[in-house]
Amino acid sequence: MATASGTLKPKLSASKERRRGACIQLLRKLGPGLITGASDDDPSGIATYSQVGARFGYSLLWTMVFTYPLMAAIQEISARIGRVTGTGIAANLRKNYPRPLLYCVLFVVSVANIFNLGADIGAMGAAMELVLPKTAGVFTVIFGVGSLAGVMLVPYSTYAKYLKWLTLSLFAYVGVMFFDHVSWNAVLHATLFPHLEPTKEYVTALIAVLGTTISPYLFFWQASQEVEEVRNNHGEKPLRRAPSQAQEQLGFFIILTAAATLHAHGITEITTSAQAAKALEPLAGQFAFALFVCGIVGTGLLAIPVLAASACYGVGEARRWKTSLEQKPTQAIRFYAAIAVATLIGLSLNFMHIDPVKALFWAAMLNGVVAAPLMAVIMVMASSRKVMGKLVIPRYLKAMGWVATAVMLCACFGLVWTWK
Repeated sequence: MATASGTLKPKLSASKERRRGACIQLLRKLGPGLITGASDDDPSGIATYSQVGARFGYSLLWTMVFTYPLMAAIQEISARIGRVTGTGIAANLRKNYPRPLLYCVLFVVSVANIFNLGADIGAMGAAMELVLPKTAGVFTVIFGVGSLAGVMLVPYSTYAKYLKWLTLSLFAYVGVMFFDHVSWNAVLHATLFPHLEPTKEYVTALIAVLGTTISPYLFFWQASQEVEEVRNNHGEKPLRRAPSQAQEQLGFFIILTAAATLHAHGITEITTSAQAAKALEPLAGQFAFALFVCGIVGTGLLAIPVLAASACYGVGEARRWKTSLEQKPTQAIRFYAAIAVATLIGLSLNFMHIDPVKALFWAAMLNGVVAAPLMAVIMVMASSRKVMGKLVIPRYLKAMGWVATAVMLCACFGLVWTWK
């Protein structure tokens, strides 16, 4: 028995080590996913989902279930373009399509990104005012300049590794489902059976939700990050040159919370960050403001470099600049100069007396309008053998991508029709 137990113990120990190693690997994979998800749920997203929940109750919950597969499809398509060709979306436009199309795409994406960037910076300052009154302007400048300094001085992968923990406060919105005042029958019905209203307010809210969920800046970011992976991992090559490598390779709850708390108590218009923070009050009580501030600041600090860099990746690829957030500013001077200009312009927008909460909502709506034509361009590119070689996107992905594009286009046409 002693011999048996003596041989068994090392096996058990080895088994524990394997499980521990698997857990560590899982946590490492979770980190980038958490960062990507959090940068998509930026202050613009939080404000949009909160306003929609407060204004329309549960009636737009269906959009979260409906848009998720569409968002996943267009993100995968963007990633494939970068991974297959070894260049980003703008570089592929420059190589394969007329220059006017390239410049038009870059112009509309840059305008949308700068507006969104400015709104996010302003929201961070306004959020800090909840805990430190009369400091919004000061913190707006601090966050704008501080974010820019962070991008200039620290590689984004290192910068994001620490900031991601602030975004865990967003999970406070999930806590509302444990409260008795949630009408689960109404939630289930609103989630499974879409409710549509042919009104200006409803269609505007719908396109804002679509714009903050399927965000144009993430298309450029996703493709460019795939290119970074090829550059930074030894032995990796674009799949057109090494196709054998191809095989290796929380909006719902925010709407629900705002609907169950703000809308249920007659608060249908959110005009301040404090009102959005009140959605967390049933769960967090006196800590609601602190949680809200952590979520807004954490996601904002993650999203600002993504917003600034995604447009600048496009401009840099179009102009044949060196473009990488892993390089030092002295190694990619023009790329980082463009990021600085975009961030400072966005920061300056906050001193034009624009309501930060409304600015976030309108930034999301602008993203929705910009997304539709950009998605059409991406779909044509990803289906072209001239661009993708033999690795054009498969039929199922092509179908999902065109459905996503059609949905965005229909929402835009609906917006024009209701605003007449």
